[in-house]
Amino acid sequence: MSTTASSPALDRNWSLVAAGALMGCVAVGTVFALAVLLTPMSTATGWSRAGLSSAMTLAFISMGFAGFGWGMLSDRYGPRIVVLAGSLLLGLACVLASRANSLLQFQLAYGVLLGVATASFFAPVIAATAASFERRRNLAIALVSAGVGVAPMTLSPLVAWLITQYDWRTTLLIVGILAWVLTLPAVWFVRAMPGVVAEEQTGLTGTQGMSAAQALRSRPFIVLALAYFACCAAHSGPIFHTVSYAVGCGLSVTAAVTIYSMEGAAGLGGRLLFGVMADKLGAKRVLVAGLLIQAFAAAAYLRVSELDGFYVVAIVFGMAYGGTMPLYASLAREAFSPRILGTVLGAATLLSGMGMALGPLLGGWLFDRYGSYTWLYIGSMAVGLAAAAIAMFFPSVRRRKDDDRFEPASQPA
Repeated sequence: MSTTASSPALDRNWSLVAAGALMGCVAVGTVFALAVLLTPMSTATGWSRAGLSSAMTLAFISMGFAGFGWGMLSDRYGPRIVVLAGSLLLGLACVLASRANSLLQFQLAYGVLLGVATASFFAPVIAATAASFERRRNLAIALVSAGVGVAPMTLSPLVAWLITQYDWRTTLLIVGILAWVLTLPAVWFVRAMPGVVAEEQTGLTGTQGMSAAQALRSRPFIVLALAYFACCAAHSGPIFHTVSYAVGCGLSVTAAVTIYSMEGAAGLGGRLLFGVMADKLGAKRVLVAGLLIQAFAAAAYLRVSELDGFYVVAIVFGMAYGGTMPLYASLAREAFSPRILGTVLGAATLLSGMGMALGPLLGGWLFDRYGSYTWLYIGSMAVGLAAAAIAMFFPSVRRRKDDDRFEPASQPA
């Protein structure tokens, strides 16, 4: 017997959604503070951009591996204990990074430790959200991930202001303390609702009753993880290096940071828009469309040099990459049981972290070698198109209106 979306246990865990959005905002804002601090830190320390950028690369690599571990722990012990540990580590990483006396020390603190901490706020919270909602699942996941879109509009401008008042060490110390103040109280609200949808309601034939190991070898997971990897590889470079690229085009640092904030604002809108559209049209269709838009928007940065032009491209690019990110969790929930969803999403996060790690490092290397970001943006477009092609192979599902259960769909989405 299946439990339908009308169950009172579902679609009511909005406190989890709010807490997840807040913690995601703080965590991602902390990670991407390095994009704002890149030039001032390089000037103050003499460390190369490639060396500093590699801290971001290490953060995403660590985020990927740790996400897998956090996801498994969440399936076993619940999400609350996981995000508590992550909250404690998040502030600690910033404090230690602010005291670093060498590039290696900074890379270990801001890269490895911060990546491990940030990962705790993704797979466990998204898995709990996906399991707690049915009819409005895409919207709920989009709202949780909206915290990521809010980060550039909140923490990034704050960091930009702080660096005008203090040195980079004091700025990072303040960010670490703020991370503790904001995330630790939110831990209380992180809990999955009881009575999640029964396993029989899993949407893809052949995935019912799978163990975690079987799920990670299945076609739906392989396609999902590869698309996630390529998607993140496509947008991570432009996200991280656009501030520096804009400064190279003659804009001030303050003006360049507003481009990053514009991307974040558009990403927030994209998450909500794509979430609503996915609830109506299906997550796969909306994902493929968003990946195509993201690919061409990345290359469009090469066509602009003035602030207005940057804003236009940032809106389109931000809406596309922001809107696509929550859809991977929705597709995973359509395919797999809630009891292994933390592990599945954690493994997918591992692959996405590898993708996110490529852009910052490769972009820094290309700039150091050629003095230009041209090949970064062209490569981002190519990888983005590949992501869209891969996503087309995810098995399609359709929802029957009479009982809200999923069935395999024979036609491609």
